[in-house]
Amino acid sequence: MSPKLTPNRLADESSPYLLQHANNPVDWYPWGGEAFEEAFRLEKPILLSIGYSACHWCHVMAHESFENEEIAGIMNAHFINIKVDREERPDLDQIYQNAVQLFIRRGGGWPLTMFLTPEKIPFYGGTYFPPKDRYKLPGFPKILQAMSEAYRERPGDISTTVRDVQTALRRAGKKKSSSVKKEINPDLLEGTVKSLTRIFDADFGGFGTAPKFPSTPSLNLLLRYYDQSGDQAALNKVTYTLRQMALGGVYDQLGGGFHRYSVDAQWQVPHFEKMLYDNAQLARLYFRTFQASEDQLYRDIGIEILEYVLREMCDPEGGFYSAQDADSEGAEGTYFIWRPEEFHSVLGLDSGTVLCRYYNITDAGNFEGQNIPHLTRSIEVLAEALGSPIDEMTSIIQTSKAKLLQYREHRTKPMRDEKILTNWNSLMIGAFVTGYQVTGENRFLLAAEKAAGFILSHLYQNDRLLHTYKDGIAKLNAYLDDVAYFLDALIDLYEASGKQHYLLHAKSLADILISKFWDHEAGGFYFTSDDHETLIDRSKPVYDQSVPSGNAIAAQALQRLFYLCSEKSYQEKAESILHAFSSEMEENCFGTGNMIAAADLFLRTAQEIHIIGDRNSSETKMLLAELNQLYLPNKVISFKDGASSDNQTLRTQEMIGRKPTVTICQNFTCSPPLTEWNEIREKLLRSS
Repeated sequence: MSPKLTPNRLADESSPYLLQHANNPVDWYPWGGEAFEEAFRLEKPILLSIGYSACHWCHVMAHESFENEEIAGIMNAHFINIKVDREERPDLDQIYQNAVQLFIRRGGGWPLTMFLTPEKIPFYGGTYFPPKDRYKLPGFPKILQAMSEAYRERPGDISTTVRDVQTALRRAGKKKSSSVKKEINPDLLEGTVKSLTRIFDADFGGFGTAPKFPSTPSLNLLLRYYDQSGDQAALNKVTYTLRQMALGGVYDQLGGGFHRYSVDAQWQVPHFEKMLYDNAQLARLYFRTFQASEDQLYRDIGIEILEYVLREMCDPEGGFYSAQDADSEGAEGTYFIWRPEEFHSVLGLDSGTVLCRYYNITDAGNFEGQNIPHLTRSIEVLAEALGSPIDEMTSIIQTSKAKLLQYREHRTKPMRDEKILTNWNSLMIGAFVTGYQVTGENRFLLAAEKAAGFILSHLYQNDRLLHTYKDGIAKLNAYLDDVAYFLDALIDLYEASGKQHYLLHAKSLADILISKFWDHEAGGFYFTSDDHETLIDRSKPVYDQSVPSGNAIAAQALQRLFYLCSEKSYQEKAESILHAFSSEMEENCFGTGNMIAAADLFLRTAQEIHIIGDRNSSETKMLLAELNQLYLPNKVISFKDGASSDNQTLRTQEMIGRKPTVTICQNFTCSPPLTEWNEIREKLLRSS
């Protein structure tokens, strides 16, 4: 029996990921001054390990290496070991993900394993390393010994590598924006769709081959192109992909919500963790696809995602938790997989047989001898095959699904990461706002407002937005994503509720964004504020990763705020961002989907929908309910209840005949005041 371990320094941290490693025999440090002082004092290199709580391969490396006393002994003898939660410190993750690609010549990932000088500059790195030579990878102890020897015995080589890494990072940073104004290609969206079509998977939907990610930004661009051109093929690519995903194992058929990605091209076998940011982006995409297609399936899936979040991912005070793990009971996917006998035990033989056929639960299984529920036939096809009425079959499936979910609740649940992140919460606020607009369900708006209230109460202190909250402690200055996403979410809330204070908070955030993050030389926003901890690189993100580019969302939000408040400086900053990154949009449309969406708003200009009247009257609510059924990706809604408004158009407008009155403006041209829905609808669809 191994001796009981004394908790290391990570025991004092709030991050669930860091706490997972608090009892490792590794002498872990959190990122901070103590670790770097020790590295200088002892003249040791730093081993930096970055991961996150729901990461399966992070758990694997932890079990294989960080819990192994022999390997931990090597780490402790030769390195200062630092553990970082990439969700708490995306600034560090961005820098060292960029650096690792210089060493391994391919994409990075998690766990990220980097070897640094005490000056925080990397001289080697990789991702997962096994404990022994395996998977065509060297064993971790072998890597540790080699890096320690190189640092001690070949300082000249280390100095050369460090210099080359610094040069490469600076060069990459300079490529990401330019002070030279480059016009935005007016055919950018059309060219993007042509490029996306070439890599579209016509068999199973989505883009490329396995592993298959949702690629939400690219699907959103196809929707935008459908809106611009009426090209039905663009819409069909979106509806087909989202249908395949919704039928597949990548979607939790019983509990709602999407897993991180599919390891196969058919969307059947997921990587089982569930991330807040994925479900926020996908919920919104499903609701927008319903607006564009009027197919109820996409509305239903959007609702199920939000139901999952309300059931599983809500803090009592209103914030949203970050993630659910892939693993439970020591194995990946255990919580989500089934055997046929379980269906029969829970449902009885007759209903169990029906549900096994519906969800393709077989004796052979489709994942390690067990089954991930997925659909290959509709209720209608199943009813016909079984000779049952469709209504009866629907009732059996709905009742049985509820029983299976209730049974699953008694299993050991995957670990939930309960830290609350401003940027991810802001994405989910937007999803709940869109859900409210499409469905009219007030509880969705209330959830969005409660989450925004949580951020304003707990993560907005002394005119400073913070990044993360856990166990009553808010900390870490906001990053670009936090400010830009929350700014955009506040505008969403204003448009949904008409409450002026959301717009006032949005303007305050926009001023913080510009004063703290703007690059006055080349344009665009840095990822960190001007008073942030000094790091080896100050990145300026343009490309979407698992979350949207902060510069893209900033460009979108500032344009929206310009139309709402008539403040020209907001539009000028947004335009500057788009010009700064115009080359990247043309060269890599797959990686700049959200930036291209912001460029589409700029090129086509907003559909300004100005509503004069009582926001809470039944007539205005009915008007908004009709309006929100339309897919209008570039709409901006403003309200005038009283005598004054920040918007120049609204200042002089009045109600007609005591009816809610709408003026629609685009390209500096406004319609006459309109009060009849048919006229309003026709005008909106004609000008979109």
